[in-house]
Amino acid sequence: MAVQHFDFLVLGLGGVGSATLYHLASRGYQVAGIDRFPIAHDRGSSHGHTRLIRQSYFEHPAYVPLVQRAFELWEQLGVEHGRDVYYETGIIECGPKDGELVSGVLASAAQHNLDVEYLSVSQARDRWPQFGFSEHDSIVYEQRAGFLLVEQCVSAHVELAQWAGAETFCDQTILEVKSESNVVRVKTNKAEFTADKVVLGVGAWARDLIPELADLITVLRKPLHWFQADDALYSRKSGCPSFLFETEAGHYYGFPSSDCRGLKVARHSGGEFVSDPLQVDRTLDETEREDVRKFLSVHLPGVSNQPTDHTVCMYSMTPDSHFVIDRSQVDGRIVYAAGLSGHGFKFTAALGEVLADMASEESPAFDLSLFQRSRFD
Repeated sequence: MAVQHFDFLVLGLGGVGSATLYHLASRGYQVAGIDRFPIAHDRGSSHGHTRLIRQSYFEHPAYVPLVQRAFELWEQLGVEHGRDVYYETGIIECGPKDGELVSGVLASAAQHNLDVEYLSVSQARDRWPQFGFSEHDSIVYEQRAGFLLVEQCVSAHVELAQWAGAETFCDQTILEVKSESNVVRVKTNKAEFTADKVVLGVGAWARDLIPELADLITVLRKPLHWFQADDALYSRKSGCPSFLFETEAGHYYGFPSSDCRGLKVARHSGGEFVSDPLQVDRTLDETEREDVRKFLSVHLPGVSNQPTDHTVCMYSMTPDSHFVIDRSQVDGRIVYAAGLSGHGFKFTAALGEVLADMASEESPAFDLSLFQRSRFD
């Protein structure tokens, strides 16, 4: 079989890879993407119908310019593809005054002059009677927040990339990424490719395909839950916001009902270690469902105990829960984004642009020092 050559190869076509493919193809390059599964599959981290996007980023103020660019690109993607991928709901962020969530939101808002509302408990109860707040809660509301339709985001990026001339090769397992003098060679179980540059956005498989991350990335199993809910109280159309709570038991987040499955909720903290992403347990333990039921009973007491659906995704965690965006230590022609640590999908439109810049020797428009691999040396 003849070896196919491209200007760029993008390995992995989830959130990061699909966006990178789009940005490179839009610039007129000969580019191809490879994934071991079909487009918008449910075997990795870029699925589950919805993902939060929020601007006043509690995790670190350095994320704010990146997510602001992501907002622009998601809205642009919806226009270009002809279908909205972002829905603005606003978000309630609630936790103890001395916790990391609310203090982090306020710090990012202050540094970047963002518009957030700080509410008293009585104000929050009057505004959102369907939510439960304790007397000791601190509550912030951001209007510039909402959710992304995950699979639709991935599909739209890939389709637009294909319309711009990109090729995609699915159901191909990457066996080797090999640096040679003039090219980077990629072997799969079905074919062989070469490229001038390679971009990796391989999620939970970063440990296998990016040697310098093998001892840094920890993969966690994360169940997502849907419950029946009264549309008059908890639907997007009725004005219910998305939410993020810091509690003694951990961080929980969720979305108003947007389809027949009802309200979606998940625990952000914790998670079961995954040794092999292909063998992750996709069944649901009743104790996992009971955990989120306890959260709902306190903070969204009007939501039914009746589950309607669940799915399982994976978090690829770094030791500090910040991303790794860098060039390979072995070959500068290889660039990657990995270890998105369960809060990366919202950024992927912008990360694709950043990786396209890095791969094509252009300077990204953002300070990426927080995300360098060398911080772990």
